[in-house]
Amino acid sequence: MKDTISLKLAKMAVKGDREAFGRLIAMHQEYLYRLAYMHTKNEQDALDAVQECAMRAMISMDKLREPVYFKTWITRILLNCIYLTQKKQKKNSSYEEYSGAAPEQPVSIEEKADLYDAIDLLPPTYKTVVILQYFQEMKIKDIAQAMDMPAGSVKAYLSRARESLRNLLDDGNGTGIKMI
Repeated sequence: MKDTISLKLAKMAVKGDREAFGRLIAMHQEYLYRLAYMHTKNEQDALDAVQECAMRAMISMDKLREPVYFKTWITRILLNCIYLTQKKQKKNSSYEEYSGAAPEQPVSIEEKADLYDAIDLLPPTYKTVVILQYFQEMKIKDIAQAMDMPAGSVKAYLSRARESLRNLLDDGNGTGIKMI
């Protein structure tokens, strides 16, 4: 039902209906914020990224060729906004502890913190595919579209990211976290 409404609103927004665009963004605002927060680890930066994303999407809404792919399209815009902001802030960046929400797992808080810290150490592309796959539960083909790369590359990045995480989380006794 939500997908049907989203598609209808996307079609209207492509034709220039700003009210439909506003409702569409409102429908996806929680998803966009959570994704932005997982990347930025800062409430204000996440809100800024979502606002910038909404503005850019509104300006280029007429460029959306297939309204059925609105969520993938808006995800790509958000990721680009985050990457641009992080590039600008890279010179003045400082490490902040991750405190975002994660899927419920039967692991301790310390293990979760270790996992989030390990994810932060991954290269940006690996980090993005891990977040989209495991935290946003996106399908490989949707991740590929959002990141503008072949599905095979997404699978390879996920595999390499999991291997990197295993290595980072291995305590030497072979008893690392078995979340991924």
